[in-house]
Amino acid sequence: MGFLAKHKKKLIIAAAAAAVFAAALPKAVLLGAKFFAAQETVVRTDWTMDVGSVVDEDEELQIEYAWAELGDGINGLQLVPMDIEEEGFTVYDLSVQNRLEMALENLKNSGENWTAARPLAVLNPYGTGSNGLYLYFQTDNKTKVSYRIHVEDESIPDYTGIAAEAGKEAYTREHEFQMIGLVPGMTNQVTMEISGSWGKVRQTVSFQVEMPETQSGYDIRLDSREGSSSQKLSDGLYALMRVNGYLGYGFFFDNSGILRYEMVLEGFGMDRILFQGDEIITCVSAGKLAKINGLGQVTQVYDLGDYSLHHDIGFGKEGEILALAEKNGGETVEDRILSLDIETGEVRELIDFREILPEYFAMTRPISASDPMFWQAGEWDWIHLNSLAYREKDDSLIVSSRETSTMIKLKNIHGEVQIDWMVGDSRFWEDTPYAEYCLEQKGDFTPQYGQHCVEILEEGSEDGVYSIVLYNNNYWALSSRDNFELEVADTVGRDLYRTKDESSWVYVYEINEKERTFSLTFSFEVPYSSIVSNGSRYGTDHHWIVNSGVSQVFGEYDQEGNLIREFSYDCTLQNYRTFKYSMEGFWFGPKEVNKFGRR
Repeated sequence: MGFLAKHKKKLIIAAAAAAVFAAALPKAVLLGAKFFAAQETVVRTDWTMDVGSVVDEDEELQIEYAWAELGDGINGLQLVPMDIEEEGFTVYDLSVQNRLEMALENLKNSGENWTAARPLAVLNPYGTGSNGLYLYFQTDNKTKVSYRIHVEDESIPDYTGIAAEAGKEAYTREHEFQMIGLVPGMTNQVTMEISGSWGKVRQTVSFQVEMPETQSGYDIRLDSREGSSSQKLSDGLYALMRVNGYLGYGFFFDNSGILRYEMVLEGFGMDRILFQGDEIITCVSAGKLAKINGLGQVTQVYDLGDYSLHHDIGFGKEGEILALAEKNGGETVEDRILSLDIETGEVRELIDFREILPEYFAMTRPISASDPMFWQAGEWDWIHLNSLAYREKDDSLIVSSRETSTMIKLKNIHGEVQIDWMVGDSRFWEDTPYAEYCLEQKGDFTPQYGQHCVEILEEGSEDGVYSIVLYNNNYWALSSRDNFELEVADTVGRDLYRTKDESSWVYVYEINEKERTFSLTFSFEVPYSSIVSNGSRYGTDHHWIVNSGVSQVFGEYDQEGNLIREFSYDCTLQNYRTFKYSMEGFWFGPKEVNKFGRR
């Protein structure tokens, strides 16, 4: 319409044509919006991979053994399910995973003498990590394995790790692990040190790996810039979750912005990684979660049936995962909380927010093509839950509602659920029956708008006093309610993209349930992102990992909120979250000083 308005003097449009155009425009916008939103529910249908010649097959397991094209430095294999091209195939199927596991066992027990100098090497054996190299060998004495990965590109520093042995003690005679850090599309020179418990290096082995290109086509290197802080970056890997344009993958980058692991999912994005023992649980498609071990093997699949995930998962009471979701084909979206039993896989709907806020729900309507969240046109996204945080001590749950710019605490969530408090701009709730639940703002500051990724930071010294951290998008928009206006400060954004000097913020609030107040105790400014994003504290140094999704950057900040280093990335519109994880006990053994230094 902007083009037509600008050039209207040059155009002669018949009244009939104008009427047709006016009628068609909302439909076109709606179709475009639906296409954009539908990307998140797409499930991968192509699991095929480039492999070398097939050298053997197992008819019973329906697995082919092929050479992995890793160059002349090491003889590696790939396991190819014979049904990989059949409709409905997915590696996130326990029957497929069991077949792959048995094929690996057959290789391990084939009578070959697998040694450190001549290990069993299998590229991406379980189909979940395109550049993960599985290694198996035995040593005469109990030892541990450290490794260094070097490439000829001088701008890429060496990467070091201590192998986390699968289900074994730190020192063992039988070594089985997934090597992490091989750079896709490059020749990687690997040096392994085999050390005894007294620290003596018993054997050093070197080999070369020509790693294939990324499966996704994503860049292996991120641009970066240095901040004002002189502190060193913390150890760990940055995990980019739900990169638009590359849904169905998770990307793990090191402190130099080099891709060290490409996780292959069924669709969607990870949202968050939960650690349970030496395994992780994460989202692998819009309708599935999976438990995965350090070898990349899927050990359990959680199918959500009639529900689709949206935005967050977290541990609930013992043995439970809580997930934000919506009912497939339901009238409304992004307003349910599911309870998932980790052991049995049973899924049940725990909370429907239409039953928690029925009077407010009655004041809302579906989103239209002229609303701020136009890409959701036709959807009834009246509350838009985007994060959750469980407090076991009082069986309560704090959720973030983007659409209302409010954080809501529910108590007794496994019993008779009740609202405990609300935190945000209390004016939003003045003409509703829920105004009484709003905590009083203590202090002079601008409250959060459109916030994301609310997390409990720490408990206070007094009962009922604790702190929470959130990414304050600082973006005011309302798409599901008529006849409501809210005057906000000039510093608050009103547009999806930065138009003046808007910023987003990391906020730390102190919640005082006794006094029924909330106060801002710490904050720092970050690049503007109207939607998505997170700001999370990480590690013993209490650094902050901040993703500003619409600005397409993430950074690590020191404990005072000063930038150490910022990375930029490519995507369409945004990347949802970036966390940092040490991955200790999963991919890596405990950090310690060795010949290669710390990882």
